[in-house]
Amino acid sequence: MHISARLPQLGYGLGLRVEYYQELLEHPQGVEWLEIVSENYMVPGGLPLVWLERFRERFPLAMHGVSMSIGSTDPLDEGYLSRLAALACRIEPAWISDHLCWTGVQGVNLHDLMPLPYTEEALAHVVERVKQVQDRLGRRILLENVSSYVSFADAQLTEWEFLAAVAERGDCLILLDINNIYVSAKNHGFAPLRYLDGIPAHRVQQFHLAGHEQGEALIIDTHDAPVASPVWELYAEAVRRFGAVSTMIERDDHMPPLAELLAELAQARALAEPLLRNAA
Repeated sequence: MHISARLPQLGYGLGLRVEYYQELLEHPQGVEWLEIVSENYMVPGGLPLVWLERFRERFPLAMHGVSMSIGSTDPLDEGYLSRLAALACRIEPAWISDHLCWTGVQGVNLHDLMPLPYTEEALAHVVERVKQVQDRLGRRILLENVSSYVSFADAQLTEWEFLAAVAERGDCLILLDINNIYVSAKNHGFAPLRYLDGIPAHRVQQFHLAGHEQGEALIIDTHDAPVASPVWELYAEAVRRFGAVSTMIERDDHMPPLAELLAELAQARALAEPLLRNAA
């Protein structure tokens, strides 16, 4: 099986959410691509797919899932992978991504993105499953770093070492969530720039930008607020290190007027483009 080594650079995009369907079609205003939540469209038919076909005619699409559970000890869900592959065949996305985490065990879906123990045993387990998924889909996948609120006493690697090793040994790509790096850095007391420095640039295919909430003891990745100033600063550092990487704004709750998300997207572009020109 041949897996393409290069994926397109799509520019600046948004997560496709039902609240913005009509307005995005009528007034895209600088939106160059859209990321869909895969599970929302893994259906045999109906209105969601009707809308999706309309967007497919107008925008490049990327598929982003939450249920692959690449780190679980359960067997890979062949039914899920079949539905994922069918959707990919239908809409021909630029890429497919999911999270470096586990979401269930013994058939129980926890409906959350649970962190992994960063051990050599877990690394070997995840790498083997990445290879199986990529063989099944016939393409490289992207894996995203999740926000973290607990750590494991027996960890043998840092989070960034684990992510980098999964990408290199599994020959997959990385969706780098800048907000999640910031959240985890604050929660666990590491320097976010150390994280960026530990990631192989040739594996980074996409950035996520999102908001968070300051809790009493921890910062929580909520996707319900604007991108915070320190996350913008970290994004600038990521652009300096990794160059032109497809970037999108994530919002999943407290949905604002579309104009507010478009303004954030314009801010990402205005921040990144001068850095890219200076590096050229």
